[in-house]
Amino acid sequence: MSETTSQNEESVERESMEFDVVIVGAGPAGLSAAIRLKQRNPDLTVVVLEKGGEVGAHILSGAVVDPIGVDQLLPDWRSDPDHPFKTPVTDDQFLLLGPAGSMRLPNALMPPLMNNHGNYIVSLGNVCRWLAAKAEELGVEIYPGFAAAEVLYDAEGAVVGVATGDMGVERDGSKGPNYQPGMELHGKYVLIGEGVRGSLAKQLIGRFSLADEREPQKYGIGLKELWEVDPSRHKPGLVQHSFGWPLDRKTGGGSFLYHLEDNLVAVGFVVHLNYKNPYLSPFEEFQRFKTHPRIKDVFEGAKRVSYGARAISEGGYQSVPKLVFPGGALIGCSAGFVNVPRIKGSHNAMLSGMLAAEHVADALATGRSNDTLDGYENAWRDSDVGKDLRKVRNVKPLWSRLGTLGGVALGGLDMWLTTIFGGWSPFGTQSHGKPDHACLEPARAHSKIDYPKPDGVLTFDRLSSVYLSNTNHAEDQPVHLQVKDMELQKDSEWRVYAGPSARYCPAAVYEWDAEGEEPRFVINAQNCVHCKTCDIKDPNQNINWVPPQGGEGPVYQNM
Repeated sequence: MSETTSQNEESVERESMEFDVVIVGAGPAGLSAAIRLKQRNPDLTVVVLEKGGEVGAHILSGAVVDPIGVDQLLPDWRSDPDHPFKTPVTDDQFLLLGPAGSMRLPNALMPPLMNNHGNYIVSLGNVCRWLAAKAEELGVEIYPGFAAAEVLYDAEGAVVGVATGDMGVERDGSKGPNYQPGMELHGKYVLIGEGVRGSLAKQLIGRFSLADEREPQKYGIGLKELWEVDPSRHKPGLVQHSFGWPLDRKTGGGSFLYHLEDNLVAVGFVVHLNYKNPYLSPFEEFQRFKTHPRIKDVFEGAKRVSYGARAISEGGYQSVPKLVFPGGALIGCSAGFVNVPRIKGSHNAMLSGMLAAEHVADALATGRSNDTLDGYENAWRDSDVGKDLRKVRNVKPLWSRLGTLGGVALGGLDMWLTTIFGGWSPFGTQSHGKPDHACLEPARAHSKIDYPKPDGVLTFDRLSSVYLSNTNHAEDQPVHLQVKDMELQKDSEWRVYAGPSARYCPAAVYEWDAEGEEPRFVINAQNCVHCKTCDIKDPNQNINWVPPQGGEGPVYQNM
C-alpha cells in the first residue's frame, strides 16, 4: 500500500506498482515512446495505460500516414507481413467545392510538403494495435481498460505517477456493491500521451503554467465515417481533400476522402472550432457535404459501417506548450503536434514519443528521476517535428483572419516560401488571436440554419451514427461531463447563445428541454464518443470532460 498526494490535495490509500516509466495513452506517441525506451534499455520497466477497452478502441483519424515516424522507430517494418500499411497513395487530388460544382487545383501549384505520394492510407487504430504487439514483444506492460484519472505528486510537487479511476462508483458518488479502488502506478518519469485535450494534460498545463507565453491552442472537430463501397467505384490509393461548400467563406474547414483496401472508403469532415455562428452544426455540415455532386456518386450502392468523431489540435508551432514539468513530459497530440494543412499528426506523435523516450533513457542511465527533462524541451524545435510544424505555422492564422479563399491562397504561398527559404516567412509568425470558445457570437447576431432531414441512405441522424461507434457507458456511474455552474449554463449558453451544445456535440449528448417554465439541460452521457468538443467550445468553459470508468466509450473498428 502507498500514500501519495493527488492533484486534489487529498491523501488516499491504494495499492501501488512501481515502474521506471509510466505512459498514459496507447496511441502512436505513447506506444512509440514505450518501444524506444525498451530499444534503448531492455531492462527498463515500462507500463502503458489505455482508457479504451482495447488498444485502438478510442483511436480515430483519417488517416494518411507519413512513414517518417515508423521508419525511424522500426526500420525493418516493411518485411513484417502483418504490418498495417497496405495501401500506398497513388493519386492525390485537391478540390474547391461550390454549391453545385467543383474545381480541381493543379498539383503543380501545391507546396511540396502537401504531396502525399510515399504516404499510406491506413486505419490508425490498426496501426496502434500493431505497435502494441511490437511493444509487448519487447516486454512493455500494456493495461487497456484503465483510465488514468489522477496525477500523483511528491512533497516537493514533482509528478511521481498516476492513479486509475475507481470502478463501481454510483451516480451519487457512493461506493456501489462492485466498488474497486483505483491503482497507483509510480514512475521515475511519467509521459502524458492522452491525445487532444486530455484531462490530465489539461491539469498539468494549468498547474505548471505550461501554456504561458504561448499562443492559445486552436482546435477543430473531425467527423469520420467508414463505408464499404461498390467495387466499381473503389479506387485504392486515391486521396482527395476539399474545402469550400457547404461551409461559408468565413468558416474554416474541409473534407477528406480516402480509398483504402478491401473496397473501404473513409470519408471525413473537419470544422475549425473558431466558428462564430452558434446555430452551426458540424455533424449536419458533414451530412450535407456528402450530397455534393462530386462526392455522392462514390456512395451509390454503398454501406456505412462505422462512425466517430474527435477533436483535433490545430494551433501548431506557436501553440505548443512547454513540454516538460518536474517528473515528466507531454507527447503527441497532448502537446499539439498536428500539421493542420497536411491533416497529419501521427508521424509527429511517433517522433515526439521517441524524442521524449531518448531523453528519459539518458536521464535514467545517469541515475536521475522525477526531475525536469529540459533536454526534450530544448530539442523539439530543431527536430523533425519542429521543422515540420514551422513550415506551416501561418496557414491556420491566415485562414482564420482572411477567410477560406484569401487564407488558403496566402497560406499556400507562405508554405512555398518557408520550404524554399528553410522556414523563413515574410509574415513572420502570425498570432492566433482568441481561443476558440471566445469566438462564438450571441445568437441574436445570426440566423438559424435549416438543415435537411436525413434520408437514412446517404445522410443520417446522430443516434444511428453513435450506434455504429459501439459506444457504451454504464448509466449508474457519475456523469463524466461536469457542468460547473448550471445557472450560468442557463443564463448564458441557453439564453445568449441559443444552446449550441446541442449542435456542436456530434453524439447527441446534450439537449435543452424548454417545455417547462425553466429550461432544463439534459446530459445523455452514455452517448459520449470522447471527442472533447464540449470541453473546448462551451463559450463559458463551463463543461469539464473527465474520463468515465475505464474501458467505456466507443469501440472503433478499422478507424
